[in-house]
Amino acid sequence: MDMIHITMPDGAIREVPLGTTAAQIAQQISPRLAKEALVARVAPIHAAAAAAASSSASAAAAERSPDAAPEARLTSAATSEGFLVDLRAPIDQDVKLSILTPKDPEAIQVLRHSAAHLLAAAVMELFPNVKLGIGPPIDTGFFYDFVRAEPFTPEDLERIEKKMREMAGQDIPNERRMMPKPEAIELYRKWDQGFKCELVEERAIEPMVSFYTTGKFIDFCRGPHIPSTGRIRAFKLMSVAGAYWKGQEGNPQMQRIYGACFYTQQELDEYLHRLEEAKRRDHRRLGQELDLFSVQEEAGPGLIFWHPKGGLIRKVMEDWLRDELLRRGYDLVYTPHIMRLELWKTSGHANFYRENMFGPVEVEKDDYQLKPMNCPGHILIFKSHLRSYRELPVRLAELGTVYRYERSGVLHGLLRVRGFTQDDAHIFCMPEQIESEIEACMDFAFAVMKTFGFTEYVVELSDWDASHPENYAGSAEDWARSTGALQTTLTRLNIPFKRMEGEAAFYGPKIDVKLIDAIGRPWQLTTVQFDFNLPGRFGLEYVGEDGNRHQPLMVHRALWGSVERFFGILIEHYAGAFPVWLAPVQAEVLPLSEKFSVYANNVAAELRTAGFRIHVDERNEKLQAKIRDAQMQKVPYMLIVGGKEAEAGTVSVRHQSKGDLGPRPIAEFIADLRQQIDSRSI
Repeated sequence: MDMIHITMPDGAIREVPLGTTAAQIAQQISPRLAKEALVARVAPIHAAAAAAASSSASAAAAERSPDAAPEARLTSAATSEGFLVDLRAPIDQDVKLSILTPKDPEAIQVLRHSAAHLLAAAVMELFPNVKLGIGPPIDTGFFYDFVRAEPFTPEDLERIEKKMREMAGQDIPNERRMMPKPEAIELYRKWDQGFKCELVEERAIEPMVSFYTTGKFIDFCRGPHIPSTGRIRAFKLMSVAGAYWKGQEGNPQMQRIYGACFYTQQELDEYLHRLEEAKRRDHRRLGQELDLFSVQEEAGPGLIFWHPKGGLIRKVMEDWLRDELLRRGYDLVYTPHIMRLELWKTSGHANFYRENMFGPVEVEKDDYQLKPMNCPGHILIFKSHLRSYRELPVRLAELGTVYRYERSGVLHGLLRVRGFTQDDAHIFCMPEQIESEIEACMDFAFAVMKTFGFTEYVVELSDWDASHPENYAGSAEDWARSTGALQTTLTRLNIPFKRMEGEAAFYGPKIDVKLIDAIGRPWQLTTVQFDFNLPGRFGLEYVGEDGNRHQPLMVHRALWGSVERFFGILIEHYAGAFPVWLAPVQAEVLPLSEKFSVYANNVAAELRTAGFRIHVDERNEKLQAKIRDAQMQKVPYMLIVGGKEAEAGTVSVRHQSKGDLGPRPIAEFIADLRQQIDSRSI
């Protein structure tokens, strides 16, 4: 009998018969491992086999559909350390083998992919005439696309989920089948599944095609999958959304059913709780309830109207930022909202960014363009006269409003808009200055996060793909120097970062900082971006110490990204209950009745004189109603005044989250409030 050698993660080598499966090896190790195993990872040991496997994996990765299926006996889904395969797949060569259980991050995607197949199987049981699209795993679960004459209703989702649970309880095997490509196409034609026919025709690699069966359901898929449906326990169908076949407008419209899926019910419950919390914090709802901003259909989608309260918060934010910019050596500039189209041809935006720009405006037979970026304006300011090396670095900062054409389907409150104000800055410097400038940018970024109440973040360093230099501006030396400067700075500052190979923009490497909000969601915030493209396009120069002309380095830097987006993040982070230094109304004075209105207004006047934002609720309402309304408006402090307070010269203080704090002398409350605001207490 032919034998093969299996190397386990601990280095132990097992000699087993050719064709042994990972499931059999798991059973040999322990019944518990066999019970927990979901999928296996194999890495061929011999060089020739590894090369062949790598070739097969490359073919698999090139497939455009999540369910497209090139076939190789041992290869299914490529990973950095081998390939994921079914537990029942026969092993026909010497390999390194890992048996993956719920503790392995890769396994959850396989579980979710199998859950997508379970969804499709249940839908086919209940609605046999639906047409099938694709069904991949996603970050928190899965989806599957269908075409059906009638829309899926919430009641339909309940029925489908019930059928899924029934099929999961039956512990139906997920089994791989192989068939010739012509036979596969004929099978789908017989079942009137035209979209699947199209996938097989376009993406299957002949001669054999990989399918997976779940009971009577069969799907064109490269896998791998978990052994059976019984392992899919913690799932919930979430919603139905519209989708286009292959994601392209003009193609047939489909109904996409989304589901959430986790290993345990506790994980699912925690996820559903986070969703509810995110819904409670939705900045679009809070923006309306707190009267902060609106989008007006009469004006057009994606254009933000800042209401008085929102405008007041924006002023506080911008005042802090401008003061910091000046303190850190930036010069404040302002550039026009519209400039000649020829400028955008020079910058390259007219060619490379055309689809995201509004159309040109003709003025006196000349074409002008609403600006999608601030950088060309800053470049023209730098270029307005020849600079000496003694002037560098030049740091130009602007809260500049830009306009970009975003499709209506992607617009989302403050987070995705068509007109927005960037906290933009461009730094022009010499090579020897770059590391200190990057360090200063990172220090500024952390100051922003600390000031506005964010304590967690992740950092990414995006580099070029050195194997395809033709796709990037700048020389290999430029990239090595600039990426090295970014990495050296992050390392020197002890900032952990993840390197993102091939993720840089074509014009230079960058650092991205993603903050983590109060419910654990990451948000892209600060970007520090090199640019090898624009200095050359605009012929930027400075006179060096040697008397010769040199091209400066240019760095794009944004801290908030945009005022609108950062404000939206703040609303959701604080659930609308802003810290007192940012709150549009810092204290609401609540007289017990009309006869105490004079004292209430005197208290308000004293607080306003001290520089605070105060409102007096003089409505003829009961105190509890006034407190409730102030709570609903997220006012940090409520100051209740009646006969006792008027006589003693005090206020009864109630905090938005801490409740009743008792009576306080007005001067004492003013001192405490001043301390909180000056320290920007969170």
